[in-house]
Amino acid sequence: MEELLLRTVPGLAREWKGATPSEIEQLERLAGRPLPPFYRWFLSRMGQSMGALAYPQHDLSVQGILNCYAEEVVQPHPRFLLIGYDSDELMPLHLFYDFDLPARGDAAVARRHAMGGDLHYRFETLREMLAWNAFFKFRVGGLPRRCKGIFRGEHPILPRLAPLMSSLGFTTPIATGTFCGLYERADAAMYCNSTPLEEGILSFTLGGDDEGTLRRILGELAKESSLTVKVKEWLPSPA
Repeated sequence: MEELLLRTVPGLAREWKGATPSEIEQLERLAGRPLPPFYRWFLSRMGQSMGALAYPQHDLSVQGILNCYAEEVVQPHPRFLLIGYDSDELMPLHLFYDFDLPARGDAAVARRHAMGGDLHYRFETLREMLAWNAFFKFRVGGLPRRCKGIFRGEHPILPRLAPLMSSLGFTTPIATGTFCGLYERADAAMYCNSTPLEEGILSFTLGGDDEGTLRRILGELAKESSLTVKVKEWLPSPA
């Protein structure tokens, strides 16, 4: 994960700044349980500053989280831990860990109002959320031609998509679950994701050097699998 972020996010090694051990221990006491190993890594690297990887609307800094608890914006809970404060004034949906859904040394990330209410699960792990964000901003987003669309097929889609991507020369920079996939090769990259409520549908954004490359990749995926491939948008839009 560290290798992926450092080569993908410009200037991250100069800009990121970790939390102190004391700050991490304060947060762990609020959680009332040991923090997931990945979250401890995240805090040790980016607990004070995420550099260019920072989210414009969500504050994931350890001090920001501690302040929210100190000011009673949220209350300590045995299942949920605030990990990202949403600054939206009208309908803030903060990021919470759900400790009842652990995965790969991490835990599920959901959006929810501070006072409770419906949970909107975003990613199976914080690791995948951060890697997806890096791909969105700096890997796929930086390629000259992109397209957005969906794969349709029998759930789960990713376990059947992965070997096809490998046969086309793509590698996966980090291990993921069944709801998020990241793939890259020299001339193209793709991120895709879904939620537990979207069984049989996987959204994707594919980027590459030119439109022909992208059409060949999608054509091979459609030909060699039972997946239905539908492109919804090309970026930048044709003149």
